[in-house]
Amino acid sequence: MTKIIIKTPEQIEGIRKSAVLAAQTLKFIAEFVTEGVHTAFLNDKIEEFIRDHGAIPAPLNYNGFPKASCISLNEVVCHGIPSPKEVLKNGDILNIDITTILNGFYGDTSRMFAIGEISEAASHLIKVAQKCLDIGIEQSFPTNFIGNIGFEIGKYARDNECSVVYEYCGHGVGIAFHEAPEISHIAEKNSGAKMKEGMVFTIEPMINLGKARTKLDKKDGWTVRTIDNKLSAQFEHTLLITGKGCEVLTDLDGYYS
Repeated sequence: MTKIIIKTPEQIEGIRKSAVLAAQTLKFIAEFVTEGVHTAFLNDKIEEFIRDHGAIPAPLNYNGFPKASCISLNEVVCHGIPSPKEVLKNGDILNIDITTILNGFYGDTSRMFAIGEISEAASHLIKVAQKCLDIGIEQSFPTNFIGNIGFEIGKYARDNECSVVYEYCGHGVGIAFHEAPEISHIAEKNSGAKMKEGMVFTIEPMINLGKARTKLDKKDGWTVRTIDNKLSAQFEHTLLITGKGCEVLTDLDGYYS
C-alpha cells in the first residue's frame, strides 16, 4: 500500500498557493465559456493564464496527455481533450478541470458550466453533482473514515436518481499530481483509512444521469464517456485536513468557510 504523505507546514503553504492559482484560472476562464467558442480556444487561454503566473499546466504531456486542461462535454465523464472541432452550443454542459504546478506544488479543481438554456435533467444533474461535492467535504475531518466520503455521496446521488462513477476517483495531491489515498466516491460506511491532520486530497465526484459505468475512447486513449451516452457532471476541490475539520484550498469565495 502506498504511504499517505502528511504534509509539512512548508509544503502546505506551497500547495495552498498553487491551489489558489488553479482556482483563479478556473474563475478567469468563465467569461470565455460561451456559445460558439471551441474548447481548444479555452485550453489556450487557460495555458496562457497559468504560464503568465509563473506556473505550469500539470496535464500537459502527463503520460502523453496533449493539452493543458481537461474539458469534458455532455456525456464525457472526464479527461476530455480540447479540440478546435468541439464548438460549444446552446444546451451543452461541460466540466473544465485545472491542475497547476507552481514552484513544484500542485493544486487541482474543476467545475461545471452551462451554455444557454439547458434541459431540466441537465440542471438537476449539475445540482446533484455540486451537492455531492459539498457532502463529501462535510465528511472530511480528522478521525473520520475516508470511505464515509463515498458512502454519503453515493447515498445522496441514489436518492436523487443519479449514479456515481466508481471507475475513477479523487486522490492525494500536492507533492505529485496523484498520490495516496484514493478517494472513492462510492464506498462502504466506515471503510478505508482514517483522515489525519496534514492530509491533502481532492474530492471530485462524477455523477451520471444514467448508468455508472464508463467507456474509454480507443482512438485517443483518454476520453472517458458514460456507457449509455447520458449526461455526466463533476465538481472538484483540493482540501487540507486540519485539526478541527478541513480547509478547502481551492475555494476562492469562502463558500465553505
